[in-house]
Amino acid sequence: MLCAIYKSNRKIGTYLYVAKRDQFEAIPDVLREAFGPPIFVMMFNLAGQKALVNADKDTVRKKIETQGFYLQMPKEDDWLFKL
Repeated sequence: MLCAIYKSNRKIGTYLYVAKRDQFEAIPDVLREAFGPPIFVMMFNLAGQKALVNADKDTVRKKIETQGFYLQMPKEDDWLFKL
């Protein structure tokens, strides 16, 4: 299964995965508003050998199949607050 990956210009580390390039009908309006204009990153084969860096391919595929998209949020990094 191929999917298209987009990054947000409003929140660093936030990515949106959809089944087909430039098709955002499944994305709720409130998410579209918060995400901002999507910036295309690449097409990715979820059935291929290559792994995703910060997401599980099976989870991404299941979410796209059931809800039409997968939203990857950045991991919280609290290294700034550690001494």
